[in-house]
Amino acid sequence: MTRYQSPPVFSHDDPACTGILITNLGTPDAPTTSAVRRYLAEFLSDPRVVEMPRWLWMLALHGIILRIRPPRAAKAYRSIWHERGSPLLYISEDLHKALQQACHDFPGPVRVELAMRYGKPSIEAGLNALQQAGARRILIFPLYPQYSATTTATTFDAVSKILQKWRWMPEIRMINHYHDHPAYIQAVADSVRQHWQNHGQADKLLFSFHGLPKKNLDLGDPYFCECSRTARLVAENLQLAEDQWQLCFQSRFGREEWLQPYTDHTLKQWGEQGIKHVQVICPGFSVDCLETLEEIAVENRDVFLNAGGKEYSYIPALNADTSHAQMLKQIIQQHTSGWPETDTPK
Repeated sequence: MTRYQSPPVFSHDDPACTGILITNLGTPDAPTTSAVRRYLAEFLSDPRVVEMPRWLWMLALHGIILRIRPPRAAKAYRSIWHERGSPLLYISEDLHKALQQACHDFPGPVRVELAMRYGKPSIEAGLNALQQAGARRILIFPLYPQYSATTTATTFDAVSKILQKWRWMPEIRMINHYHDHPAYIQAVADSVRQHWQNHGQADKLLFSFHGLPKKNLDLGDPYFCECSRTARLVAENLQLAEDQWQLCFQSRFGREEWLQPYTDHTLKQWGEQGIKHVQVICPGFSVDCLETLEEIAVENRDVFLNAGGKEYSYIPALNADTSHAQMLKQIIQQHTSGWPETDTPK
């Protein structure tokens, strides 16, 4: 039996195309305890996500965490679940369609597929769809503006593992990050300005990024530095003074020290200090999900208001907006330079 995988129907004269695989983290299939447990088991078993002795972590994961955390997480998911399903998934699907439409004016055929690192649709399914479409060149585009080994690198791990089975390896390029790309910075800043038009400008703008254990920074992960650069560049674009904005980190887990300052602690302090109006944006999330719609828009709103704050609003992610798709298309064009289907003749 051959170890290599080929398309079910193959001919050497099949037309070629460029494939774009956009990826995100993933989501449970349903807001139920069992579905959340399956998802967390896959996610938290990744050695890139939790870096500690495997035997010790597996003991804690299966003996404690997967018994306690899923019911609580399922309740949170139910609070944001839409008739179309998980917001992260259906918004990503809409973005996928918008990006495919935006790529229609490339010189040659370009196929865009969506995949999730954990859960469905899988990275393997996305790559197989591109293979069957005749993709001889594939760009892997994780929708994480800031690089981290826990997100971007583990996506590349999964892609590499799958491609080891392919007989005809495509030309592969991978996007590590786009945290300071001018089009990305402009898109985030424009979303803030649009929010200001509808809700007025707040006393403080908080940039909240997903947290990581501090040891990741000490070991060389560039995530903290890239988050800092993103926040600074957006603030400069908005012409904010230093006392009008701040960088923070959310979603910490466990007892060890994580990247600081913490989002909830900062909002509590601001409320106690008499700051009345706060707006929060999460530029590290390309589309809205549990961490933005529940943790930031609801939980942290309560933290601020209960501490004395008066007005709080969350600025949505770029989501499936046409401007987001156009921004991603611009980045794709730069990273596929020289490929015949995407490189516009000079």
